[in-house]
Amino acid sequence: MAKITYIEHGGAEHVVEVANGLTVMEGARDNNIPGIEADCGGACACSTCHVYVDSAWVEKLPEMDGMEEDMLDFAFEPKPGQSRLTCQLRVSDALDGLVVRMPERQI
Repeated sequence: MAKITYIEHGGAEHVVEVANGLTVMEGARDNNIPGIEADCGGACACSTCHVYVDSAWVEKLPEMDGMEEDMLDFAFEPKPGQSRLTCQLRVSDALDGLVVRMPERQI
């Protein structure tokens, strides 16, 4: 399990344990974290699970593939280098302590 901190746009923090093998999006969904809508259910077919990864974690995450990069074009105010889709981030012990911030809204 990994402890992941989800920070809402307004600043409210939610620290939850997410089981290895799930995605960061599934961790938010399963723990009723507001701000991650996940309309496509994790198929990388929308951008409603968009977050900004804390700068300390950007280099520790796997590189995004072309599909995720393309979907981020539809995200609300993406930030190069920090924007990621949580459905594409698989949880492992290596993500213990990950911090993600939600945008003002999802599209």
